[in-house]
Formats: sequence, structure tokens, C-alpha cells
Amino acid sequence: MPDDPDVPGLRAVVAEDQALLRVGLTRILEAGDITVIEAVDDAPSLDRALARPDVDVAIVDVRMPPTHTTEGLRSAVAARAARPGLPVLVLSQYVEPLYARDLLAGGTGAVGYLLKDRVADVDVFLAAVRQVAAGGTVLDPEVVAGLVSGSGRHRPLQRLTPREREVLELMAQGRSNAAIAERLVVTEKAVGKHIGNILTKLDLPPAGDDNRRVLAVLAWLDGEG
Repeated sequence: MPDDPDVPGLRAVVAEDQALLRVGLTRILEAGDITVIEAVDDAPSLDRALARPDVDVAIVDVRMPPTHTTEGLRSAVAARAARPGLPVLVLSQYVEPLYARDLLAGGTGAVGYLLKDRVADVDVFLAAVRQVAAGGTVLDPEVVAGLVSGSGRHRPLQRLTPREREVLELMAQGRSNAAIAERLVVTEKAVGKHIGNILTKLDLPPAGDDNRRVLAVLAWLDGEG
């Protein structure tokens, strides 16, 4: 999963009930050469927009009318069930690990979970949108930090060394092996060894490398349950 994939010509759906933020998201995306084909403010409109065959990525608020609970998330999950792998970046006001678990449960990637505060950093936000559109998985660092602090109850995670937990945290942020190596000031070979150990200790079955990375993050998220 690349850290800053170049995905030209993206067509996006924006779902946000607050008018100012909806307009702001639209302007940010279009300034970043991402065309907003629909900007909606409630769940029924979102359902219709996500059914369009020309949607490349959706940026969705978790809480939307009519009840302001989890309509946005439910619409996104339903759309991904109908169209597996549909790229969805969820925005939330608070750290709510349950939502991240629901999004990752399919194990197919192309999902992201960011706190709304991240939108203020335009470069970070646009990079996250492009990464999700390219099939990557992006989790907000604050979400990951919250998961780390609560993950001790999940027995397989207790097998990990502190360094392996660091690597898993960076994997959860969607970083590539090269980016992890740069961050931890180690070699890519060392990162690969740590990831191999993580996958073995979490008892993950053989599968495609990207899918196993997502499953490792999902195992971490399950530690919150």
C-alpha cells in the first residue's frame, strides 16, 4: 500500500450534513484535482450517490440525518457489500474504534478512518483520500493510539514485543515497509522480519501480503471488543 499514491482523475462523493464543512470538503478536493460528482447531506441521498457506477471514492461523515447516529457508516458498509472494495474514507468527530472495526471487517482494504480535525491539514487529507482510492488502508494516528492503549486484553497481541507493536501501529496508519523503516531508523529487511513475526504471532493464515496486513490491523482492533 503506497504512502502517497498518484491516482489521477478521481471522482468523489462527499456526505456531510454540516453545510460549511460540506462546501469546504468539496473545495479542498476539487483544488486537489479530485472531481466531486455529488455532495449530499443525508443518508437516503448518500445511498443513491453510492449506487452510481462512476464513484471512485466516497468521503463520508459517520453521523448523518435523520437520526445522527451511524447512518453514514451504515450506508458505506452497505455500499461496500454491494460493490466490494468501493473506496470509502470515513470522517468522525471522535475516536470510536467500533466504526473502524466495521469498516475493516471485510478485509479488502480501500478504507480509511480520520478524525475531522485532520481535514485542516489539506495535504494529509488529500493524501489519505488518494491512498484509500488506490486500495490502501488509512487509520488516524489518534485512533491507533487509542487502540494501542486498550489492546492488552487481546491475548495474541500480548505476544508482540514493544518494537513489533510499534511496527503494527505504523502498519495501521497505512505506511509501507520503506516508510516504516525510515520512521524507525532501521532497514527494510528488519521491518519485513518484524512484520513476519507479527503475522505469525497473530495466527494469521497465509494470504496475499496486503490482505494479511489488513487482517493484522483488524486483529488489533478486535482487542478493543
